[in-house]
Amino acid sequence: MRFAAAIVLALGLVGAAPARAQADKLTEIEALQARDIQLFRIGWKLVTANAPYCADARPAIGALFHDAAAYGKPDRVRAELDLAGDIAVQALAPESPAVAAGLTRNAGLLHLNGALLAETYPPSDPRWERMVDINASLDEALAQGPIRIGWVAKGELPREATVTGVPACPSRFEVLDGGKRAVADGSRVIFGRGFAGFSYPEDQFAAAVAHELAHNLLGHRKMFDRVGRSQGLVRLTERDADRMMPWLLYNAGYDPRAAARFMTRWGPKYGGGLLRDRSHDGWDERVEFIEAEIATLEAALAEDGEADWSRRFVRMAIPD
Repeated sequence: MRFAAAIVLALGLVGAAPARAQADKLTEIEALQARDIQLFRIGWKLVTANAPYCADARPAIGALFHDAAAYGKPDRVRAELDLAGDIAVQALAPESPAVAAGLTRNAGLLHLNGALLAETYPPSDPRWERMVDINASLDEALAQGPIRIGWVAKGELPREATVTGVPACPSRFEVLDGGKRAVADGSRVIFGRGFAGFSYPEDQFAAAVAHELAHNLLGHRKMFDRVGRSQGLVRLTERDADRMMPWLLYNAGYDPRAAARFMTRWGPKYGGGLLRDRSHDGWDERVEFIEAEIATLEAALAEDGEADWSRRFVRMAIPD
């Protein structure tokens, strides 16, 4: 596992998956990176398109970084991805500020606003902590305005550029090298590498990502920390996350009905475990709630042409 174990908020649940013939040619590390790219690109669409409705939106540049030293076999990661340094670009969102600045996948990040990362952030114990600290510094710097970053791709001369972030809802997207579940921990959306939805059509997998993102946007983890967890309240948070899917999908350019298609496809096979737990409605009930919410969304669009869930979405999970 590459990152600190997430405290699970919910079990429930980017482009289409690579063709099987192509996937078979990837090394294990390259295949993991491909899933990171798939998740990150969809996540970026969701958080940037919905930023107008997030009260706490913050600047982001559309780049996912990782630390080769945090893996179980760092030397193998460096060799197979041809990295120039430990802190490198894992994924980039198309047409993002990072891409416009010239960043490329697997480029090594050298400095942030003149501070050399290798000196400012030496290897940490636990190993995942260094990347957490670097991400925090990036967020803090972007909040102050444009950032100056330097990077180098292997075999090329170092480059640097000034990058200005664009508004995004505050959630990161990560793939763990193990497991089949998806969780949200308040600030991250985390998918196990074996999650079945990776092989689904893009809009259906986007629905699964939107479900977990909804937990973060609705503050469910903070609510549980404040009032505690009860079976009934957890069930309502799951229901709210399901109902938020169509709103988030529509704003990101996806068909909102993909939320119901995802649940119809995923639910029957996996409903014997997660979805029949008393903390979740049955998959068929979940489809009914989603379809009812799509009708609400369509009424809002007919009225003013805007899927403003910050004004229109009615939460069910309201603690006493």
